[in-house]
Formats: sequence, structure tokens, C-alpha cells
Amino acid sequence: NAWGLARYARSVQESGLVPIIEPEILMDGDHDIKITAKVQEEVIKHVYMACQLNGVLLEGTLLKPSMTVPGANCPDKSSPQEIAEITIRTMERSVPASVPGIVFLSGGLSEEAASVYLNLMNKIERNAKWNVSFSYGRALQHSCLKAWKGSELNSGQNALKARAQANS
Repeated sequence: NAWGLARYARSVQESGLVPIIEPEILMDGDHDIKITAKVQEEVIKHVYMACQLNGVLLEGTLLKPSMTVPGANCPDKSSPQEIAEITIRTMERSVPASVPGIVFLSGGLSEEAASVYLNLMNKIERNAKWNVSFSYGRALQHSCLKAWKGSELNSGQNALKARAQANS
């Protein structure tokens, strides 16, 4: 899979576009956050090694990982601060500093939790100066679509403004 992502990234760059590299690591299971971090670190390192071997210009890519959280069925829940710190530590151990941005998936997390984690991550001093943000999907759109329900436009817009404000 790492090789496939690298070939994809190279092909996208050859077409004059910026590849968004998305190594998918599922949140299923009862493992703790330390296991997630270990797996994530190894997978991301393999992806970037394959990118380098395929001649991908790392400065012209974005990484789209999930946040480092315990398995969905883990009985030991991690605090938001621990999730933010371990996520940044995992990224610093595996993502080259030349990558300009990490845009996190929010799937599997509530809008509120994803927003809190991202906010805390951006407060952590880090060596690499990546832009750390969302690759929005569910974390920005879900409450907007739920409020709108295909009827009154203002309700959806108000929900979108509230989500954007929470993440600004």
C-alpha cells in the first residue's frame, strides 16, 4: 500500500497537481493509544520511504492521516491533551519536516472532539513547522447538513458558521 500511495503521488505531481497522501489506519479494535501510535509511525515511515524512492517531491505533498487515538473499543479513554500530544509526537517521528501540511481526517470522531484535538495540537510547540489542519468532511459538514435538512438555508449556514468559528 505504501508503494501504491507513492506511485499515486508521483503520478499526481507529474500531472501538475498536489497529491494528498492518505494512509488509512482503521480505528477498529480495543488497543490503546500507544499501539495506535506505534502502527501509525511505522506505516507513515514506510509511505515516505516509498515516496522518496519514487522521486516524489515531498514539499509538494500533503499528508491526510487520522489522529492518534485509542481503538474504538478500548476501555481506557485518553484525554484530549494526551491525544494531541501523542498525535504530534507520532507525526514528528514519521513525517519529514519538508512536508508542508498535515490535514487530519475527522471520521470516527465527533465534531466537538475533533475540533478540541486539533486546537490542542496547534498549541503544542513542535520542531516541524507543518500547517496542521483538517481535511474536512464529517467534522465540518455533519451538523450543517443536519440543521439544514434540505429546507431553511439559514439554519445550515448558521451551523456552518458555528463549526468554522469553533475551528478558527
